[in-house]
Amino acid sequence: MLKAGVLGAGHLGKIHLRLLNQSDKYDLIGFYDADPENASKVSEEFGYRYFDTIDSLIESVDMVDIVTPTLSHYDCALKAIAKGKHIFIEKPITKTVAEAEEIRHLLAENNLRGQVGHVERFNPAFTAVKSMLKNPMFIETHRLAEFNPRGTDVPVVLDLMIHDIDIILSVVGSKVIDISASGVSVISNSPDIANARLEFENGCVANLTASRISLKNMRKTRFFQKDAYIAVDFLEKKVEVVKMKDAPEQPGDFDMILQNAEGQKKQIYFDNPEIKDNNAILDELETFAHAIQTNSKPIVTLEDGTEALRIATRIIECFK
Repeated sequence: MLKAGVLGAGHLGKIHLRLLNQSDKYDLIGFYDADPENASKVSEEFGYRYFDTIDSLIESVDMVDIVTPTLSHYDCALKAIAKGKHIFIEKPITKTVAEAEEIRHLLAENNLRGQVGHVERFNPAFTAVKSMLKNPMFIETHRLAEFNPRGTDVPVVLDLMIHDIDIILSVVGSKVIDISASGVSVISNSPDIANARLEFENGCVANLTASRISLKNMRKTRFFQKDAYIAVDFLEKKVEVVKMKDAPEQPGDFDMILQNAEGQKKQIYFDNPEIKDNNAILDELETFAHAIQTNSKPIVTLEDGTEALRIATRIIECFK
């Protein structure tokens, strides 16, 4: 088992602590939190060991789980790498692309493993259809949330939209050649609602909308590709897969047949896969343990996290 320590015991940090504690891949050693009052409360309520300095925690573990505010990710990561520790780092990877690049290079130089917490990669609805996503040419995402002060220290692009940026980059596999975007600050000092259009070298276009001032929560993505429409509801963990194939010579009474202007006939059918229930956060943490133990590539690499941040930063620059 890998000895694990958590930096940050806020809302998400407490979830990580609970899951690491129950995992058979890790031995949870303890945690550090910059707020002594919160740290004492968490330690007393759940029984986790509280370290009073970052350095003392890092020295006691094999893997450091960084779940602090984004602005401190860089400093925490540098401390962990300097002590020769593997790092799991929540999204967005860092505040700036330059910081992310430095962390990535330092990990490589020290032969250490790193993974970024883009948890939607492990969402069971997405994993159920991932193998069906083949060269989508138009993608539309809506990630809407009710207002919550937590996370408003960064633009909605880094808070919410970056999830969809990572998913899209992992699926399209082509270079972004053009970005246009707009954002509006309604409650926060940074944009609360944003829309972006990404154009890829292979011709794919993605339209992304994110809002943290909505009246309801929504996390949906629609993929359009040759002979298929695939919709993923990340919130409800549901999918809708509509495919087309050449129509049979003698269609059945209940077959859905379409004919285009050239006279070609296609049959529409549904191919919804089974969705297996899981805990996405536990999965991402345990697959990282596997990557460390087998010295293999993590599912969400630091390169992935850096590229998602790079695109997010370019979107934010469009607002200016």
